[in-house]
Amino acid sequence: MAVDLQDNLVLVAATGSGKLLNPNQISPPFSSQNLPQPFPPPHIRPPSADTAMDADASRQVRVRFVTKLPPPLRAPTTAIAVPAELSRMGLSEIVNSLILSAEPDHQAQPFDFIVDGELVRMPLHQFLLAKGISAERVLELEYVKAVAPKKQEQPLPHDDWVSAVDGSNPRFLLTGCYDGLARIWKDGAVCTQVLEGHSGAVTSASFINKGVETDGSLHVVTGSKDRSLRLFKFDTSVTTDSPKQIGAYKFFPGHSSSVQSIAVDPSRNMICSGSWDTKIKLWEVEGSEEDGDAVTVKKRRTNSDASGPEESQLEGSASSTFEGHSQCVSSVAWPEQQTIYSASWDHSVRQWDAQTGKETWNMFCGKALNCLDCGGEGSSLIAAGGSDPVLRVWDPRKPGTLAPVFQFSSHSSWISACKWHPSSWYHLLSSSFDGKVMLWDLRTAWPLASVDSHSEKVLCADWWKGDSVISGGADSKLCISSGVEIA
Repeated sequence: MAVDLQDNLVLVAATGSGKLLNPNQISPPFSSQNLPQPFPPPHIRPPSADTAMDADASRQVRVRFVTKLPPPLRAPTTAIAVPAELSRMGLSEIVNSLILSAEPDHQAQPFDFIVDGELVRMPLHQFLLAKGISAERVLELEYVKAVAPKKQEQPLPHDDWVSAVDGSNPRFLLTGCYDGLARIWKDGAVCTQVLEGHSGAVTSASFINKGVETDGSLHVVTGSKDRSLRLFKFDTSVTTDSPKQIGAYKFFPGHSSSVQSIAVDPSRNMICSGSWDTKIKLWEVEGSEEDGDAVTVKKRRTNSDASGPEESQLEGSASSTFEGHSQCVSSVAWPEQQTIYSASWDHSVRQWDAQTGKETWNMFCGKALNCLDCGGEGSSLIAAGGSDPVLRVWDPRKPGTLAPVFQFSSHSSWISACKWHPSSWYHLLSSSFDGKVMLWDLRTAWPLASVDSHSEKVLCADWWKGDSVISGGADSKLCISSGVEIA
């Protein structure tokens, strides 16, 4: 398994011996035969006012390195002259050398470089030419830690395609599978609970209470091709030698076709679902027999086996239904209490008033859409992908235009999932049927890294704990790539 940078620039990371290594080759354990020969040290020349400009002067750029990283990673800010053909590889070497001169115990690591709010993804002389920046000025380069996974954890096998994943809980991972089961994985390593009851593939799954455990319990909602949603609750403190089978305590029928996506509102009291029946439905998480027609108690079998046991199970009905899409509602998001977003195979993204069910904004992009997520500054940007290799980002706050404000086009097949980083305005990921997960930064059109851990198409992806990327695919594996440092 390898992680490759799309512009073929190699960053440097440290090994214990001080040799330099491509940080995006993350197939542990490292061996000496995988180490490339150290690069020759770059030429560093302090500027001098009385130095005569020779024929090589045009190939020099004066730069000053600055950073917001903590003091152990701060290089001197004195301007120096460096070769104009240097890219991130050489610039990272220089910064590491400067830090090492003041911090003997410093371990070399890869950096990215920002100029005027944009990441430098090409040699310096090309960047200056493209941006119209004079080579005579001292170029201020802000350096940040490079964003790329450093380690591939052991894949978690499933019995069928892994079609849904939720990494919002720091202790547990949630997956949905085409075998009709959802699974809870403690610490991303051991399956502790198997959530059963669906008679079709689980297409979506979400923690309701996210990282907050209520009375030692976690609440989960799943959606399925069997046209229903189910709610589960389980005790996280119970440990057994084998995964514990958990049945749903509440059942939501109502859709007339496969449930394709679900989202939980910020208050954790409501659930939104999108379906192949073109409708969006809202459901109440809480409820009892006193809720009248909204909730009834029925005896339902806990699995598809007709001879299996029956358990009392609450059955709820939708509190409201939104109509407007003409094809499958493939993805829904509920970033604010009053606002719901939906993406559809009818090529549209729509904004809804959660209180009234009225459509308040829409945008048609010309492509069937598979995924949608809200993020960026104030969670105001919408990222979506679908039936082409392009990940697009829109800003609904900009009136008069429906053109994307960002487009990322390094995938080679349909995009299956996209997710903003939970604590960064700039970073997001995408997964694709091309078998890759790519990490993006709004400050450059190039992917920061491409995670190539699946042997078949990737169906779902998410962030976990802020520093890991999780993904599931048609190879029936959940993959975890860790060590992603995002400042």
